[in-house]
Amino acid sequence: MRNKYFIFSILTTLFLLFLSGCTDQKEDTESATISTNTDSKYVNTFKDLNLGILFDFNFKLNNADKNWVDLWVESYKDGKLDSNSLTKLSYGQSPNEVEKGHIGFGILYTDDESFAFLYGPGMKTPPQKIGKIPSTESSVSGWYSAFGDETVKLKLNETYVLGVYRESKGNSLRTYDLQDENEVKKMIDDVHLVYLLKLKIHR
Repeated sequence: MRNKYFIFSILTTLFLLFLSGCTDQKEDTESATISTNTDSKYVNTFKDLNLGILFDFNFKLNNADKNWVDLWVESYKDGKLDSNSLTKLSYGQSPNEVEKGHIGFGILYTDDESFAFLYGPGMKTPPQKIGKIPSTESSVSGWYSAFGDETVKLKLNETYVLGVYRESKGNSLRTYDLQDENEVKKMIDDVHLVYLLKLKIHR
């Protein structure tokens, strides 16, 4: 009887340890949360001063002392990827275990040229010259979030599309599901100019 009780105790302990390990693994893979901040002071400043376009996100990074964040913009023209990222930003190993702040992508307009930049908590990239946006007065363009109004959990080692700027030579732009990889590929083939804002979290 004692042997059965002893074996049962060991099995129960192992089961609880297994459950604990599964919980820790789940928490580890859900490394961040992100949501679109359409009414932030940064966005409103850009609108009020007519500076260009800005897309701002509320970003919470778990295990910020261990994880790295890569944020970059891919540029496609007539379906072809530019060999270099339009602009990119990488940061990590914060002194804080959890870090909250803003990340985003902006385009500054001037009469002749435009400049792109990225920013994260306490840092930003220098403005990168990208040519005039929109390229012609007849272009139809727009900036779209991949998440809408929802808060999304981000996993480790997965690449996410956060948003897109696109420009058409025609007089209209159709809607694409930015969560669907095939839809994103179709958009790249269909649209004259595409800027894809992407993010990846890794150790």
